[in-house]
Amino acid sequence: MKNVEKLLKNLVVSGDIVGVACSGGSDSMCLLNYLNSVKDEYGINVVAITVDHSIRENSSKDADFVENYCTMNNIKCLRFKVDALKLSEQKNISVELAARELRYKVFNALIKKGEVTKIALGHHLQDQAETILLNILRGAGVTGAGGMSAIRDGVYIRPLLKTSKQEIMVYNNTNEIPFVEDETNADSDYSRNYLRNMVMPLIRTKWMNADLTISNFGEHCREDEEFINSLIPENCIISENNGTVRIKTSVFDEHKSLVARILRKAFKMINASTDIEKKHFAIITGLAKEGENGSKVNLPNKIIAIKEYSYITLTNKIYSQNYWVEKVKRGVLNVPDFGIVDMNLTRKLEIGKYNHLIDYNKVPKDAVWRFRRDGDMFEKFGSGRKSLSDYLIDRKIPARQRNIIPVLASGNEILVIGGVEISNLVRIDQTTVSAWGINVVKF
Repeated sequence: MKNVEKLLKNLVVSGDIVGVACSGGSDSMCLLNYLNSVKDEYGINVVAITVDHSIRENSSKDADFVENYCTMNNIKCLRFKVDALKLSEQKNISVELAARELRYKVFNALIKKGEVTKIALGHHLQDQAETILLNILRGAGVTGAGGMSAIRDGVYIRPLLKTSKQEIMVYNNTNEIPFVEDETNADSDYSRNYLRNMVMPLIRTKWMNADLTISNFGEHCREDEEFINSLIPENCIISENNGTVRIKTSVFDEHKSLVARILRKAFKMINASTDIEKKHFAIITGLAKEGENGSKVNLPNKIIAIKEYSYITLTNKIYSQNYWVEKVKRGVLNVPDFGIVDMNLTRKLEIGKYNHLIDYNKVPKDAVWRFRRDGDMFEKFGSGRKSLSDYLIDRKIPARQRNIIPVLASGNEILVIGGVEISNLVRIDQTTVSAWGINVVKF
């Protein structure tokens, strides 16, 4: 298992709790046994994770098998049961995809809780070759052709990725490691099984080293992908920390290969990369280059792309205006769909300490915090009055944000636009004795 040793040095660190995804099959049992045998050498703890997907009537027997093996070998075993068939029907997706989604939901929950720090998956060399071919046949680009990486997101590791199925079986036979055969592996109605059972054996009769050759091709693709991604301009994607990202329209003048990767990164940042295809990248590029300000297009996963001045915004959050009114008072005010306004009464006129510093005595008694309304007016510093709507447009505040910006108002006179500007009517001057120090924090 020399290839495993080489990979493992870069996949785990001392103190890791490695959860081995274990179905009871030959690959995962090999991985579980191997990692458990070298845990002291690497300073790691090993835990088995077995998930019963409820696909077959006797699927629980495989989980029983794993649990019994762990008991006999003093390995902690975490057992879960999910319903892949039910999810498949609910979401109208394949059973394979439903099982994977539920399995990774379990894994992610364990990582989040800190019960494990790494998840070890039993994918091997033949799996890699199959994945690359499947991705290509499904129309994937260079990213998909790269196949699986030995480590993903710093958490998911594949120590067997460069190990052949033959080596795994030799290891199991030598060490007398028991395993069970998954009955679904023989069902060639599944795309991967069709490739594994029908296509790959024919390819290997002509090209004996096909698995290694395909895997090497994938590695070259990943290297090229890594290089292209390194060319992505810094700060071209801005996250608003609420499931929304903004992309500078200037990047759409870059080569389309780079644009595609920028968009792919942006969708990944908002967890919406599923079902996003090349055609969607073309639509967004057209919006960036030719769309008018405020133009929108609908995308998969309930995402909307909006042209907002010099940005393309990807979001699933379009806010309608709600009724919200709060009296002026010390402390923190929660602003729906926006964030908070924190008000402090102070005699120290420390301008840099607050977003806004306004004269306490210039704020009328009837002033309240609220959202904007028709007819609102705003007096700018030294340049007269104009409607709040026109002022927000001048400041290039996106239309989707204008309804949720908190404003301090007396009637239709706007005294403070939260996080943006204060009115000339409430600015501090030489006569100011005390002031409201206001900090505005967006979610």
